This record gives sequence, structure tokens and C-alpha cells, in this order.
Amino acid sequence: MNYKKNIKTLLVIALCLGVIFGFTGCASKGSTTKNATDLSNTLVYAGENTDTINPVVTGQSELVSIIYSGLMKYDASGKPIVDLAKSYTYDENSLTYTFNLRPGVLWHDGKPLTAEDVVFTYKELTTDKTLSSSMLSDYKDIASVKAKDENTVEITLSQYNAAMLNNFTIGIIPKHLLEGQDLTTSSFNQNPVGTGRYKFVKWDKAGGTVEMVKNEKYYDKVPTIEKIVYKTVAVESTKATMLQSGEADLAWLNAKYAENFRNKNGFKNYDFKTADYRAVSMDFRTKFWTQNKDSVGVLNYAINKEAIVKSVLTGQGGAAYSPIQMNAFGGNKNADIYSYDLDKFAKEMGKLGWTKGNDGIYERNGQKFHFTIQVRDYEEERVDIANIVSKQLKDAGVDMEMVLVTKFDWNAGYNGFLAGFAVEFDPDGNYKQFTTNGSANTMKYSNPVVDNLLTQARHSKDVNERKSLYGKFEDAFAKEPASVLIAYLDGNYVGISGLQGLNTTRVLGHHAVGVMWNIEEWKLSK
Repeated sequence: MNYKKNIKTLLVIALCLGVIFGFTGCASKGSTTKNATDLSNTLVYAGENTDTINPVVTGQSELVSIIYSGLMKYDASGKPIVDLAKSYTYDENSLTYTFNLRPGVLWHDGKPLTAEDVVFTYKELTTDKTLSSSMLSDYKDIASVKAKDENTVEITLSQYNAAMLNNFTIGIIPKHLLEGQDLTTSSFNQNPVGTGRYKFVKWDKAGGTVEMVKNEKYYDKVPTIEKIVYKTVAVESTKATMLQSGEADLAWLNAKYAENFRNKNGFKNYDFKTADYRAVSMDFRTKFWTQNKDSVGVLNYAINKEAIVKSVLTGQGGAAYSPIQMNAFGGNKNADIYSYDLDKFAKEMGKLGWTKGNDGIYERNGQKFHFTIQVRDYEEERVDIANIVSKQLKDAGVDMEMVLVTKFDWNAGYNGFLAGFAVEFDPDGNYKQFTTNGSANTMKYSNPVVDNLLTQARHSKDVNERKSLYGKFEDAFAKEPASVLIAYLDGNYVGISGLQGLNTTRVLGHHAVGVMWNIEEWKLSK
């Protein structure tokens, strides 16, 4: 009896297990199919390292541009057009912008966007004394921000600012999640909530991936690509390896790595123009440059920039002489005053009181012309540029010592760094970089003529006058530069052949940021 009972029990258990495993098998099969489908429409992007995704703190980045949205956005030509604002007006007498917000816009957590979020964002940028951000100078002309009602915001200026519509492209941040917090240190910066085309899902710091899914409730055209996996990759060679091995679908590569993919089966090269330049930037907080500020510009004569473009950039770029050379308001050829001329270099050094010592290095007032610049060791293109510049200067009699670092240390006493910067939109972007008290002026460059010209250009209403003022800025900067500009880079992207829709019309920014400006038009098949 017990024997038969046990047999029955075993049969029942076996039957139950069969049913359970049957369901499990179906579920597993279904999950596998779903995952495969998701993967076929998941863009894996090998991007830059980051530790913060907050537009008010970090400014523009690829992640910021797709998670957040601003009152305005840039079109293909780099002009500001409405975004979260469905319309706006400007009253010249009161210097007031009135923005009418799109109705029904939702934050990624489902809460409605209101005028109070806009007020909160701009008050943080203009009144929060604890906020550490390089962009604060962009908003110094804002006198007041107020909500007229749930969907209307008034922003009044203290004086006219020609670049203000450009500055209104900054991403709006949610008041309900950030009010009362320190924006610089908030955990929100690693768990962002925006109103943009893609929603943040998770950030795997150990694996170096940020996952996002398309925002199905986006107020404009919803993207076709379902998911983006953004991989934070520091080492340039790693990005190329990831593309080659199938671990990435798109990456910005330095020119040499990009060249290896040209005409290669399964890949497509996209060459953008950028406003991104490389320069030897001087730290004017250090004693060497405090004493020898007059000897920065002359270094240009000793550097063969065209040779660097040809070798390091494989011709993908051009020699640089002005920080707004690629801008519609820039490109003043009269400011291109330094040709590669070693004889001229020697003559100008003599005029400045430098004479060569027994070791071939110039000296003045008992001091060798020796300075140090830091270069991040994983940025191969910058290391290569710095190595060539160092050799060319050494051959001419100047000892530029390159120090490889993993992370820039602004307090270690180095005399400068191999810098990159870009002003791809309105040239007023230089104001924060080169005015004496500019919020992005980390190297403490100070030139009263530059201060005056950039301030006048910011507040001028006449386009032709602004063009003239920026031309004069280029002249003044060339005569007393903050840095020795070396080269402008092209934005060399490589994607798999199944990725379509990238539009190379837009001039990109620093580190070729902005490639995803039209990502809602992209399509992916793999």
C-alpha cells in the first residue's frame, strides 16, 4: 500500500516538474528571442569617460544631449530653435524673454514638466554660490527668472546678450528631485532623470556601461533605436578593438585608427568638421609663465604644425592659429601671424632677451627656457602631438618637458597641459574661457584687451559689429596668447554598416561631441 502510494506521489511530482520545466523552457526560449531582438536594435557606443550626467554641472556631452532637453536646441546648421519651448518672444525694452512651454511634457519618472523646473534650473545657474560649473559665465546677464503660470516662464536680462538664445539650449533639470540638494555632489548625477529622447536605466560602474532606452513618451519624434549602451572607454586603442571585435557599433576614433577602417567591409567612416583644437595651454598661475608671459606667442615660429597634421592626424584636420578659426565669426587671416620659421624664431627670441646656453637651451635672467606640461597617458593623439612639439622646440632651443599623467592635477605645479577646446556655436563661448574672471578660465589667462573685446561682442546687437570685434579679438589673442594652438581635428567616426542616418552637416564640438544631434533619425540593423 505504502509502496503504491509512494509510486503515485513520485508520478505526481514528475508530472509537476515536467509542467514546471515546460513553462520554464518556454519562458527561457521567449526571453532568448526577446533578448536577441533587443540586441538587434541596441546601439553600443564606445564613448568618453564620465562620472557625472548633469547639464548644469558638466555642460554638453553625448549622454546629456540625449537624456535632457532645453528650452532651445540646435538645428543642423548650429542655430538655436525651440525645443521644450513651443514658442518665445523677446521684449527689447524690458530685455525679457517669455517662453511658452510645450504642454504635456513628462519627466522620465512620469512627473509633468512645469515652469517651476525651468525657474529652478536657471536660479541654480545664477544664484547658487556653491555650484561648481564652468558655464556660470554664460548666465551672468540674467537678472531674474519667474514663472507666470505653469507653462510660461519670463527671463529678464540685466543687459543685452547676443548669445543668450544659445545659452538657453542647456538641459532643464527636475526641481522635484533636486531642490535643496548640492548639485555638485548629488547622487542624481549618477541617476539622471530628464525629458529627452532616451531614458536612463542603469549605470554599471564596474563594467563601464550606461544603459538607456528610448523615451516612448517623448514629446517630439520618438527614436527608432530601442536601446543605447554607452561604454565609458578611456583608451583610444580599445575603442578601435571594440569595433573590430563587434563589441561596439559606433565610436569616435583618432585619425590613425579611423584610417584603418576606411573601405573595410562591414564598416563606414563618417568625417565631421569640428571646432575642436589641440594646444599647449599655459598655466599662468605658475611662476615660470608669470615671469615669461611675453614669450608664449614666439613659440609658434618653432613648431611645424602642418607636419603634425600630416603625421599625427593623417591629414584629417588643419593647422590652428585662432580659437575661433572654424567659427562663422572667426577666421581672420590677419591674425595668422606665425609661420614656421626657425630663423624668425631665433631673431624674436633675441629681441626678447633670450640667449642660448652651452647646452643649446635658451636662457634669460639666469633662468632656462624649461617648462612642464601634463598629458593624459591614454590619449594617444595628444601624446603624439606633445612628443613632436617637444622635439621641435628642443631642436629650436626650448625645453618643453612632457609629463604623462592618468588624470590632470591642477595643483601639482605643472606649467601647463596639452589642451583641447571648442566653440562650435556662437563665438561668445570664448567669454568664459578667456576673460580674466571667466568660469572656465582654469589657467588664469588675463588680457585687458581681450576682456574688453569679448565683452563688447557679447553685448553688441549688430552682427557686422560683432564680426569686426571677434576679428580684433583674434588679433589681440595672437599677439598675447593663452596657449600655442597646434591643430584642428576632424571628427572621425566609424560605425558598422548596419547603422544608418548619421548626418555630417553639423560642426561638432570638443571630443567631437554632438554626433547624436539627430539620433531620432538613425536606424540600426545587425
